Amino acid sequence: MSRPRLCARPGCGRPAASTLTYDYAARTVWLRTLSPEKGGPASDLCATHADRLRAPRGWALDDRRGPVVSLRPSLSA
Repeated sequence: MSRPRLCARPGCGRPAASTLTYDYAARTVWLRTLSPEKGGPASDLCATHADRLRAPRGWALDDRRGPVVSLRPSLSA
């Protein structure tokens, strides 16, 4: 059985929810829904750290995470 992937932030033990990749030449940071496979220069982040992520000054942040789909019916309906 495989171990769950955890957030890469030091001291955080929450489950990973997003994958962070970057390109120095393009000065771009990509944030995507958790990729199926761990590997390469990517880092996994929990939902809290992904939501708080800010690109360095002069860089672009391209947030490509999909919309959150609720599994519960709305109470206002």
